[in-house]
Amino acid sequence: MVDYHAANNQSLYSAGGQQTYMEQENDWDRDLLLDPAWEKQQRKTFTAWCNSHLRKAGTQIENIEEDFRDGLKLMLLLEVISGERLPKPERGKMRVHKINNVNKALDFIASKGVKLVSIGAEETSAKEGLLLWCQRKTAPYKNVNVQNFHISWKDGLAFNALIHRHRPELIDYDKLRKDDPVTNLNNAFEVAERYLDIPKMLDAEDIVGTLRPDEKAIMTYVSCFYHAFSGAQKAETAANRICKVLAVNQENEHLMEDYEKLASDLLEWIRRTIPWLENRAPEKTMTEMQQKLEDFRDYRRVHKPPKVQEKCQLEINFNTLQTKLRLSNRPAFMPSEGRMVSDINGAWHKLEGAEKGYEEWLLNEIRRLERLDHLAEKFRQKAAIHESWTDGKEAMLTQKDYETASLSEIKALLKKHEAFESDLAAHQDRVEQIAAIAQELNELDYYDSPSVNARCQKICEQWDALGSLTQNRRESLERTEKQLESIDELYLEYAKRAAPFNNWMEGAMEDLQDMFIVHNIEEIQGLITAHDQFKSTLPEANKEREAIQAIQAEVQKIAQYNGIKLAGNNPYTTITPQSIDKKWEKVQQLVPQRDQALQEELARQQSNDHPRRQFANQANMIGPWIQNKMAEIGRISIEMNGTLEDQLTHLRQYEQSIIEYKPNIDQQEGNHQLIQEALIFDNKYTAYTMEHLRVGWEQLLTTIARTINEIENQILTRDAKGISQEQLHEYRTSFNHFDKKRTGIMDSDDFQALLISTGNSLGDAEFARIMGIVDPNNSGAVTFQAFIDFMSRETTDTDTADQVIASFKILAGDKNYITAEELRRELPPDQAEYCIARMAPYTGPDAVPGALDYMSFSTALYGESDL
Repeated sequence: MVDYHAANNQSLYSAGGQQTYMEQENDWDRDLLLDPAWEKQQRKTFTAWCNSHLRKAGTQIENIEEDFRDGLKLMLLLEVISGERLPKPERGKMRVHKINNVNKALDFIASKGVKLVSIGAEETSAKEGLLLWCQRKTAPYKNVNVQNFHISWKDGLAFNALIHRHRPELIDYDKLRKDDPVTNLNNAFEVAERYLDIPKMLDAEDIVGTLRPDEKAIMTYVSCFYHAFSGAQKAETAANRICKVLAVNQENEHLMEDYEKLASDLLEWIRRTIPWLENRAPEKTMTEMQQKLEDFRDYRRVHKPPKVQEKCQLEINFNTLQTKLRLSNRPAFMPSEGRMVSDINGAWHKLEGAEKGYEEWLLNEIRRLERLDHLAEKFRQKAAIHESWTDGKEAMLTQKDYETASLSEIKALLKKHEAFESDLAAHQDRVEQIAAIAQELNELDYYDSPSVNARCQKICEQWDALGSLTQNRRESLERTEKQLESIDELYLEYAKRAAPFNNWMEGAMEDLQDMFIVHNIEEIQGLITAHDQFKSTLPEANKEREAIQAIQAEVQKIAQYNGIKLAGNNPYTTITPQSIDKKWEKVQQLVPQRDQALQEELARQQSNDHPRRQFANQANMIGPWIQNKMAEIGRISIEMNGTLEDQLTHLRQYEQSIIEYKPNIDQQEGNHQLIQEALIFDNKYTAYTMEHLRVGWEQLLTTIARTINEIENQILTRDAKGISQEQLHEYRTSFNHFDKKRTGIMDSDDFQALLISTGNSLGDAEFARIMGIVDPNNSGAVTFQAFIDFMSRETTDTDTADQVIASFKILAGDKNYITAEELRRELPPDQAEYCIARMAPYTGPDAVPGALDYMSFSTALYGESDL
């Protein structure tokens, strides 16, 4: 026997000389034509092949010459193969009838361009195509090397490899052995007949028992495998299309779920935070309010910044999702009610409004409590002074000393009472101040107002009582005045001058000890100026003191000169020269103390000027920097030079440079905290507040992130729609030309002019349709992203619901419905279950139990019906 595999790689030699492989092939063909066994094998193969088709019409043949002689079954075979109706056959038994039927069959074959003789280029091409298909399908299998349609199939492995490639569950290929060709061939033929509806056309022995199996028989047999699996190839293609569409849908649904969760979490955080910021329940003490301020700082620095990023990322995710939906020809995503980007922006706006109001309220409350503490201390000081002054006054006014007094004593008592009235009138202002302070504490909701009110009421009632008692005593003294002589005018002069001076000194001591609170250098300088003015009056006051002391000295001199024995102190006043000297010394002590306190406060305010300037210098640098960066981003987003990738790289580098500026913001937050801790509420060195800088910084980060997202979406659009860089540049140039305000957004009139410039013929209805696409929210503004989405949508093709329906129809075997079993067989498990869970039951007239409606499912994927 000739070794075919050796002959395939080298020349064959005969005893008479050199012979090529092709010559050997031709010799084999001539030998086979003369071999009866070969003819028998040909008949067997062709008969089996014919029966594989006739079986579909419910018949078969046994003998080719006899059963095709009358032409009836030959015409039936051609109808089954072609799927067309042939002319009506003649049913007569005469030879002419049979010949006419055969001629009709031959005419039909000829009408299809089939040549019944020779082997032309068409047949050669078909053979080469079938051979190439076999080689591709069997390439991964060991011990299989398909080079022809005879020797390559002799060991049976190629037949088994074809079946295993398409239906791996039918063949355990690893158990097959190359040295057992009969078992291999029988296994392949039996599996093909049982599971693939391919009749057994050859016996294993017919192939193994011959040196070179018949090529046409093998080709006929292999062609049956090709036709059996060609439907699987179509199903595979259809399944791939469906898998691709479903993968897009599943990814979009995942993005929608992520958006819904992120939006829900962010809205819930805003919902929880706003009541806290809107809570205006004041605390009673400065310490408690300072803790509230510290909690607010934690919120601004720790809790809010991640939420700012989440909000920005949410908008980016929403825009990316909408772009992907547009690119895949899917309907736009509509979030759940209350979770639109506009809803989140509205909630965020409300949050920031509450936040701004909260900070202002905190600072106002701290100022109020500071003012309250100052007023309360001032009330206590004045009340204590007044209560000390009134101590014993009621007993003095109710005594009956005038009943037994002499005339001189009565006159003295009357003068003394007049001096007391003058003193009482001088104290009226203090009582009014005490009442005014108490009223202001009430109006400012001082927490200890009840005790203040009680003390004030007691002082006022006592004051009214003193007024009544004073009036009663005066009336009593005046009734006896006619019986008394006047008292020495000198005493009276002393008393009259000593009382105002004594009141002046008491007022001076009170003022010198009065607490003060200032917030800037100007206020403390005003207090220093007032104090300097007070000190300038001291020389005149000292002259008045010396004059009063001179009166007392004159009294002593006169009494001594006249030998008069004075009965104690001046009867007209309790103010002694010693008490005046003591209070004057006290004033002299308090003046430098007041000087020192004012200078210390001046130094403190001057030291506060440093953090003011420090904050202002940094703010005056950061504020313009943010404004410049915002302007640069706007310019970059409009100009967009270079490729999209270049622009994206440039923007990300630009974003990184912005992020690297963050330490300056953090440093300014520290400066701001120092100012607040020092209770500095104004800053004349800058117009920027920390709130301005925070909002500007957040807007800057959001703007650069949105700009980067726009470029990413443009890249998605370009790659998905096949838009060239030149087209994108042309779109950008046209858009910039009509973007008169250079904002990246244009109104409807400018957009209409832009469309006309791109060659669109617009009527009112067509323009309204386009505006509905590019501006679905009727905002009256069109962005560049919306413009390129529209242009790419109008100029490129996308997969459609009809294409998906056609793919499902292939998987369903041309039925109007599909079953769960078919979906699980043709699609990956997760996508099969995805379809089964969402497909509605099929209710057509040809429905069977478990039938699913793939048509409504496909249209729902593209928003043409409800899923």
